[in-house]
Amino acid sequence: MPALPPSTEPRPLTGIALAAAGYCLFSIQDATVKWLVETYEVPQILFLRSVTIVAVAMLIAQRQGQPPIWRSRNKGSLAIRALLLLVAWFSYYSASRYLGLADLTTMYFGAPVMGVVLSMLILKERVNVVRWLAVIAGFVGVVVAADPSGRVDLVPTVMVLFAALCWAWSTVLIRLINRSESTANQMIVTSGLFVVVCGAMLPFLWKTPDLTGWGLMLGLGLTSGIAQYLLYEGYRHAPASAIAPVEYTGLVWAFIYGYAIWGDIPKPHVFAGAFLIACASLGLVLWEARSARRLRAA
Repeated sequence: MPALPPSTEPRPLTGIALAAAGYCLFSIQDATVKWLVETYEVPQILFLRSVTIVAVAMLIAQRQGQPPIWRSRNKGSLAIRALLLLVAWFSYYSASRYLGLADLTTMYFGAPVMGVVLSMLILKERVNVVRWLAVIAGFVGVVVAADPSGRVDLVPTVMVLFAALCWAWSTVLIRLINRSESTANQMIVTSGLFVVVCGAMLPFLWKTPDLTGWGLMLGLGLTSGIAQYLLYEGYRHAPASAIAPVEYTGLVWAFIYGYAIWGDIPKPHVFAGAFLIACASLGLVLWEARSARRLRAA
């Protein structure tokens, strides 16, 4: 069985581009789940989504000749990351039943800030001033765009913040695991845990989907699988602290999909927030490009 290739040489711009594409697809995933959750329970949606991802990931692993997952040296880290994502998904979508979208989105997008801090503590990455400014500017843009108001219940708030922390921790672990683990194996372990846990709940909540439901759930699995693959590969090329601000682009895509699917027309403050988010991400890309040119010239 061929060994895993050595860790990919860092290419920040490639990593940022892959992550941005991944977050675009994750926004499609969120829109699809929002559609489905009105009729089906979250565990059923996650089960069918994860079965599709596991099947796709196994085909990728076989095609690439990757070592089987049971030979991995990262079993512990892979299991921890899978558990973090499972908890994050259940916490986030459970809280969405009680919070408005503005409050929910604003609090959840604290994850990139948490990701930068965790990258310093866990990966010992040096976070420069430009990356910090990009993260802060992006978060300000989220607050402006979402314009949260009204009273927020404590329990759902804690659930969303906990989901954001779990997601941030999982993205940092991607960077750590990517040093010696294939992307396909990471997808298999994560979605495999979803299949086992959610599958155990199915006898109590299964509802047979109609043709539209089957199509949306299978499409959800394919979209999620591609999004995960792009994001994992992005973290293989760029530091977690560089990719964290790019996560804010997902909010911009959410506005676009909201208008395309439900006809939601964003208010002026939404456009203002989106402008700040785009500027933060674009500024980071330009900075990374300049830094890369300097390194090549050195």
